[in-house]
Amino acid sequence: MDHTGKVDQDAVLRARTMLLGSGRLSLGRQIEAYQVLSVVSPVTYLPKLADALLSYAYAPEVRDRPELRLARHAEAVAVARRIDAGEPNRTELLVRALSPYRRELYARGRRAEGFAVCEEMAEAERYGLAHGHVTSSLYGHRALATVLAEDGRHREAAELCGELVQADRSDGPVTDSSWTVLAWVAELDAAGRHDEALEAFGNLVDVSRAEVDAHPLATLTWQFVHYAGMLDAVERRVAARGARQSALALLSELDRTGERRSWSNILPWWTTLYALSGRSAEPASLPDAPSPPFGFDFLNWSPDVKQAYVDGLPALEEQVSELRAAARTDPRGHLPELVALQRRFTVRSALHRVNREHRILKPLRPLFDEGVALARRLADATDTKRSRAALGRALTDRSMFLVAAMQYGEAYDGYLEAIDFLD
Repeated sequence: MDHTGKVDQDAVLRARTMLLGSGRLSLGRQIEAYQVLSVVSPVTYLPKLADALLSYAYAPEVRDRPELRLARHAEAVAVARRIDAGEPNRTELLVRALSPYRRELYARGRRAEGFAVCEEMAEAERYGLAHGHVTSSLYGHRALATVLAEDGRHREAAELCGELVQADRSDGPVTDSSWTVLAWVAELDAAGRHDEALEAFGNLVDVSRAEVDAHPLATLTWQFVHYAGMLDAVERRVAARGARQSALALLSELDRTGERRSWSNILPWWTTLYALSGRSAEPASLPDAPSPPFGFDFLNWSPDVKQAYVDGLPALEEQVSELRAAARTDPRGHLPELVALQRRFTVRSALHRVNREHRILKPLRPLFDEGVALARRLADATDTKRSRAALGRALTDRSMFLVAAMQYGEAYDGYLEAIDFLD
């Protein structure tokens, strides 16, 4: 289409001359030129303008100016939406523009608007997949599944995660497919579809075991331990015992020889499974009171949910301190609640710490040691099946933490003791 009559031809000439000049243009000047040229040549310059605006939203001068940053992301989205639907690169550009815009909206608590953006991301992906513009899901569907989980819409999240799992499988080996399965398992379980969740996680464990050389031994160990917990929950004791023995065998190998090869950061696998194991102790998600999407990587939680979760640490710590004092005078009355609350505080602290840095042994060990000490006091004071199980869980928690901290010998010894209280 000819747009030349709609713009100042001198402005077009200046824009072309500016871009062809020998000097390096600032991002702002590039945007000025692309804005002019996108009118006369949208196919060529709208994608360039959208890309430039995305970069502009991360410029140093807007780092501490959230409203300006949001406005720039909104402008990038508006331009990406103008790209013709038939353009092959539109899907990738639009989803890439919508993603940070969605995060900015959620950071400000504008969840209804953020949710609409997540739906638009997913719809853009569906269109791109249907028309061959992209060959696999980008992150639009995953973002939508995350916020559905946060809003307590677990059935919808489970269905969407299931679709993603099937898509990943049809596409062949996918590096993050295990994360997709884990999210699916978490949402199936939250939706009350416990048998399906157990089967799906069992399949994940089987695949990881069959491809053991392609996975860290630590990750497989955490999977077996989580699987044992799921089996215990449905009273499949023999199968749970077998899963724990498999985990123990892996810990023995780690103690003797360490990992079979080096791996990049795998700590999110530990923290995600650890947090998921404690989901029942947290308040349920509701649309007007969103809560963490346990089973999804902490980095992918919506900013407002993530911030609220971290902001709750001081209050939890104060509650633990008050209960600790009460338990000194009335251990039978207060120790069970104190053990549970200490675990909630430790889970939250671990997620927060791993999100900030990878040095975890020194800052987190006292919390896990305290959890074991409190559980021992409870078991000594009551000697019931429930208190012994609580001690087994505290020992397991610390053992899996020690795996994450690469203290494999202690992890093996601790888990060996834990099994005595769990089997």
